[in-house]
Amino acid sequence: MTINVCTVVGARPQFVKAAAVSAAFAEWNAAGGNAVRETILHTGQHYDDAMSGVFFRQLGIPTPAIDLNIHGGTASENTAAMIVALSGQFAERRPDLVLLYGDTTSTLAATIAAEQLRLPMSHVEAGPRMGNRDHPEEFNRIVADHAARWLFCPSELAADNLRRENVTGTIEVCGDVMLDVVRRFLPFGRRPDLPSGFVLATIHRPQNTDCRDRLAALVDGLGALGRPVLFACHPRTRAALVRYGLDLPPTVIPSEPLDYLSLLGAVQECAFVVTDSGGLPKEAGFLGKRSLTVSSESPWPELISAGTTRVVGADARALVESADWASRPQPDAARPFGHGYAGEKIARTIALVSETP
Repeated sequence: MTINVCTVVGARPQFVKAAAVSAAFAEWNAAGGNAVRETILHTGQHYDDAMSGVFFRQLGIPTPAIDLNIHGGTASENTAAMIVALSGQFAERRPDLVLLYGDTTSTLAATIAAEQLRLPMSHVEAGPRMGNRDHPEEFNRIVADHAARWLFCPSELAADNLRRENVTGTIEVCGDVMLDVVRRFLPFGRRPDLPSGFVLATIHRPQNTDCRDRLAALVDGLGALGRPVLFACHPRTRAALVRYGLDLPPTVIPSEPLDYLSLLGAVQECAFVVTDSGGLPKEAGFLGKRSLTVSSESPWPELISAGTTRVVGADARALVESADWASRPQPDAARPFGHGYAGEKIARTIALVSETP
């Protein structure tokens, strides 16, 4: 029996996660398992080569069947356009399963489109919670979790969150697919041409980029670290710096967003990471580096408990005062996110369980 899976991606973090599961589908088929026919639908949420195309090439992700090219509008406009477009794609293709990742606008739109057509869904990276609905990602993830039939959790803590919320889907702790990708591609990481002791920084969340005071405080904090800072600038962040008239300090070196292999190399070589990303603190932790989280919360209390990240918010003083802590070696800790074989578990479950009505 062939299982037809429609995978929906649209943003950079989803490309990384999809790389692990798409590879596992291919390995499952090659080993003679029930055939999984995966069709990738790209919403176009992240659309330029630096944020999209290069990830497909580097990580060996199958070419999307279609790129819906939806971006540039407000969150509501993009969500509405994605729902309409994905509904058409789902109605035409009638997949046995819709596979979703993470917490982006694309995830929310695909959830609504699939639910309205009564198509079963699986959600990869189900269960993390920030406890603050000011983050649009929190709402997106909750909606996907409560609609999904199968929920693949990166940790036991994430699964506990779902049990407390009484989700109706089947919960499986599989580990974190991002660890799969780090383990697989780490030997190919590209080292940056920067002095030793540099800091890697990324800022992109609306909480920071849509507020001049928060973004200005973070720029000041990066400049006050007294170290070279490689600032990989998301297009939203670059536009916000211009809009608010904020100049970067001389020690802060802006760059285009890093491709995945360059990101791995930069994390390996840096002293520590400053970020509001959800995924980068995990990748840093997987590589033995600490991070300072500059959003108001972290979705990963596992990292806080392990001494891998510290939440400092948009506070320049807290950022500087935590730099010494962040530059110390990461302590040995338990592995709450598994051992890098989450994709295999997900592929096996989808191939076998999706056969049942």
